[in-house]
Parts: sequence; C-alpha cells; structure tokens
Amino acid sequence: MRVMVMVKATDDSEAGIMPSTELLETMGKYNEELVNAGILLAGDGLQPSAKGKRVAFDGPSRTVIDGPFAETRELVAGYWMWEVKDIAEAVEWVKRCPNPMLGPSEIEIRPVYEMADFGEALTPDVAALHDRVRDKAANR
Repeated sequence: MRVMVMVKATDDSEAGIMPSTELLETMGKYNEELVNAGILLAGDGLQPSAKGKRVAFDGPSRTVIDGPFAETRELVAGYWMWEVKDIAEAVEWVKRCPNPMLGPSEIEIRPVYEMADFGEALTPDVAALHDRVRDKAANR
C-alpha cells in the first residue's frame, strides 16, 4: 500500500525559518532508515506558501491565486511517499519520526488510490492510458 505522509505547516515553516543543522542531521538519519527498510519512495520539504500559487477551477474558467494562503495548520510543509504493508505500519514509522518542527507539529498519513479502487470506471483503455503515463513519468 502506498501512503502520502504530510508534515503540516506551522507559523515558523510559513515564515521560512530553516531547521537547525542538528534537525537536518536527525531527519537525514531517519530518512536513511526509511530507505534501508525499503519504504521511502520520495520526499521533500516545501517552501512557504507565500512562494506558491493555487489555480481555482469553476467549469471552464481558471483563476490563479497568489500565496500566502490562510489556515497555516491546513498547509503542507513537506511530504514523503511510502510503500508500507498497511496504515498501521505507516503510523508506527511516523511515531518514530523526529519532531520535524521547532515546536508542536502534526504529520498526516493518507492512503493513495490504487487503480483497482476505481472499479468499473477503470476500463481497459483508461487503465492502459494510466500505465503509459506512469511508465513515461518513471523513465524521465
């Protein structure tokens, strides 16, 4: 099962306050454990939302919204993509994670949809299209 593990933003991360050398080293060791366990697929920290954009959709219209965005606790400051046997394993790995922020913080775990989850909507043609896209992206 694949999961996205999201480090929630804080006022400090949104202000662009960088982690200490000690935290970078501790997180590097944790990430190395994830790699050695065969769990880590990808992961990165994200710059503050002030440097980001959102695109709002309403039918055919598109509106670009400049950051920063409100509700800091709803923003994502970093992420990992993991391959785990189940959500319980992901929870156990997150519980081992060093606190990624200077103060209180939260990490959210969300399962990723697999193609089989789409049921009858996933026709053979649609499945083949998604396979081609995935393969091209993997070979970039």
